[in-house]
Amino acid sequence: MSAIELLAAALGVLAVWLTVRQNPWCWPIGLAMVVIYCWIFYEVKLYSDMLLQGVFAFLQLYGWWQWTRGGQQQHGRLVSNLSLPGLLLSLAIGAIGSLTLGYLMANYTDAAQPWLDAGLTAFSLVAQLWMAQKRIENWPLWLVLDVLYVGLFIYKELYLTAGLYGLFCLLALHGWQQWRRAQSLAVTA
Repeated sequence: MSAIELLAAALGVLAVWLTVRQNPWCWPIGLAMVVIYCWIFYEVKLYSDMLLQGVFAFLQLYGWWQWTRGGQQQHGRLVSNLSLPGLLLSLAIGAIGSLTLGYLMANYTDAAQPWLDAGLTAFSLVAQLWMAQKRIENWPLWLVLDVLYVGLFIYKELYLTAGLYGLFCLLALHGWQQWRRAQSLAVTA
């Protein structure tokens, strides 16, 4: 465990906690976290996760815009559900991305866990996009991904990061509950 990993973990907890509360400051704090994790993952040769952090940096900016300026009235998005075709298309894109990135990492790099890392990376992009659009389905997907990430990070001896992702599991459960409550209140209002 290093000081930089501790800082990234602390920023991660704060960013997800703010996300659960639907506070748009989750996005700039998340941006700082992903920049730091990009370096950490480079150091431990989790290249897919390193690339993921780069894409997350862009998605942090996209999410910040969506939450503050998106939606029909340009006042930010409300919590909503994906349509079944949207859900299936997103998951298919995640699967294709997993296979493509896994193949590239397995055959052209010295990645430590090319297939698992690639799968987690591709589906994390799906979950992050859903989160930026305030789709409630982001939370159960994050829960599954975070459980798998805990195992990967324990394997790579990134214990603080594994603990962080364990906390993310709890926050995903809480976020799912909070967003469902917000969604039901919006319907009755």
